[in-house]
Amino acid sequence: MGGENCTTVTEFILLGLSDSPEMKFFLFLFFLLVYGVTVLANLGMTALIRVSSELHTPMYFFLSQLSLVDFCYSSTIVPKMLVNISSEDKAISFLGCMVQFYLFCTYAITEVFLLAVMAYDRFVAVCNPLLYMAIMSPRLCVVLVSGCYLYASVCALIHLCLALQIPSYQSNVIDHFFCDLPPLLSLACSDVTINELLVFVLVNVNEFVTIVMLLTSYWLILVTVLRLHSAEGRRKAFSTCVSHLTAIVVFHGTILSIYCQHSSNSNQGSIKATTVFYTVVIPMLNPLIYSLRNKDVKEALRKVVGSKIFS
Repeated sequence: MGGENCTTVTEFILLGLSDSPEMKFFLFLFFLLVYGVTVLANLGMTALIRVSSELHTPMYFFLSQLSLVDFCYSSTIVPKMLVNISSEDKAISFLGCMVQFYLFCTYAITEVFLLAVMAYDRFVAVCNPLLYMAIMSPRLCVVLVSGCYLYASVCALIHLCLALQIPSYQSNVIDHFFCDLPPLLSLACSDVTINELLVFVLVNVNEFVTIVMLLTSYWLILVTVLRLHSAEGRRKAFSTCVSHLTAIVVFHGTILSIYCQHSSNSNQGSIKATTVFYTVVIPMLNPLIYSLRNKDVKEALRKVVGSKIFS
């Protein structure tokens, strides 16, 4: 790369999604609405699970953690996006960019492994119902969730440390709406082959490991359910997994479409659109998917709302 055009940077400019004034107004209203629903739905789900004694089970403990991760995940990106849409100043400091990437990476990887842990929880619940509470003890649940957070933090830290080694950039203009690593690496003047290889390898390894866990869990669930003689029993067993499967397909599908391919083969506009879906829309959809299809959650919500109105 030409060193004459390279310089150290103290801030980056995020181009965002569109420069059109009409589109900016629409995008601001859309993302404000989505973020509002995300905050209310995820914090509401977390609070409901905490205050409702009937939801104090391993399944809902993991769901509360997923809601918390979705809230933090969205809050890492959307507030800054809203500021950039409504302002002519689209700058983010170098430190702010690195922190945003680190938090985004941490929460994204945490969610990937949380979904896998939730699949294991469903496997135990369906295949070993009598031993469910004994196997999924509170201590094991905390260990599994802590492991997800710890592993994700380490992965994000590795990416961050390598990114901080980049001495200079061709430009400080990032063609994205937040500080994601691939567009940042594309601006580097130095050789970032190791950085790009590590992104590709870690994403694919994480996806491979979690997808194997998911497929194994649900294959064993399917075998167990098909052995049930009662049609009602099969229906109930499948119904406990539908919401989780929906969340898995939506989240992993978008991750695979972006990071498990070479960026040179991808159109930046389609990448932005897909990224918006899994960073902004999915955190809003997850609590809605689980609440709208879950009788326990709806019943707990009715009890809580009813007691507040009565009091």
